Amino acid sequence: MALRKKSAKNPPVLSHEFVLQNHADLVACVGMVFVLGLLFEGTAEAAIVFLTLQHGVPAPPDAPPRALYHYGARDLATVFFYALVAVIAHATLQEHVLDRVSRRLQLPKARQGRFHEAGQFGAFYLASCAWGAWVLAAEGCLREPARLWRAPPRGCMTFHVKLFYVAQLAYWLHAVPELYFQRTRKQDLPPQLVYIGLHLFHIAGAYLLYLNHLGLLLLTMHYFVELLTHLCDLCALGDGRGQRELSLWAAVFILGRLVTLVVSVLTVCLHLAGAQARPLDPDAASGNVNVLAAEIAVLSSSCTIQAYITWNLFSVQLQRWTTEDAAALQAPAAKRKRTRGRPARKGPENGVAASNRVDSPLKRKEKSSS
Repeated sequence: MALRKKSAKNPPVLSHEFVLQNHADLVACVGMVFVLGLLFEGTAEAAIVFLTLQHGVPAPPDAPPRALYHYGARDLATVFFYALVAVIAHATLQEHVLDRVSRRLQLPKARQGRFHEAGQFGAFYLASCAWGAWVLAAEGCLREPARLWRAPPRGCMTFHVKLFYVAQLAYWLHAVPELYFQRTRKQDLPPQLVYIGLHLFHIAGAYLLYLNHLGLLLLTMHYFVELLTHLCDLCALGDGRGQRELSLWAAVFILGRLVTLVVSVLTVCLHLAGAQARPLDPDAASGNVNVLAAEIAVLSSSCTIQAYITWNLFSVQLQRWTTEDAAALQAPAAKRKRTRGRPARKGPENGVAASNRVDSPLKRKEKSSS
């Protein structure tokens, strides 16, 4: 993402530059409209749709009392509101943390964009990894892995699972207008849009097909590998070397992709083809996805995104290494060229004795004696 420049002049109100510089404040004003709607009786019912999770269902009588939900059309309003919150959090982290650190490190402009991108994604991946691991532990998936392929109750998910998926959809939805706010170059837009679209597609697919625990596990592993990638990028930008971190990233990256593929294939096969799946009802809205079309779609989608991310990251790293090597080769050549064009200076540096100078002590002594 490109570096957001702040002009010393105040641009006209509601102009293009004004929106880019103050987009976080404008989005915060829009969000406050929904919050203030809770204070009035006439608008509270509409405002609460944007702020809280919707489509709650009563818990079964034989189950422990807890909040259960299914998905619906009103989730779009909740995702929209939390996307506004993500825009505000993005701008706050950019202005109060990343900009100050980049100024202190005195990074060149060519590296500031990479530093800001790695910092933004690194913070999100760190929070998502910790949150996803906590939800997996709270759902009992770590002590009972069979929950990954066990068919969930019909159209039900817990509060923590639904909030996690809503937050993930909101973050990747907010990344689309952030491309405009951060002034991303046109040649960088297609890969960024594909990257964002793949995350939205797979997160929404796991959410709508009730593959909640499987999607949660795969997202946590995927985010951990991406977190390590951006941490290595930050280390390389900080000290300019990062060879040890790069080797660690390569090992964990390959291992993480292989584990993700194995877990997704095994879990999806057991979930879709196991005896515990709901039979005879091919309707995905009822919680059953045990059909051949869903099996092929989920497996092919999981393999496709892993292959694309692997190819994309390796191609980007290869391009960066090629650019850095070319710059390193050009720097000594330019230095030698400047040295050749510089005239040789006569003086003690060229082997001339200091006593031959006009103002040397030996000359002054001879003049005084004469």
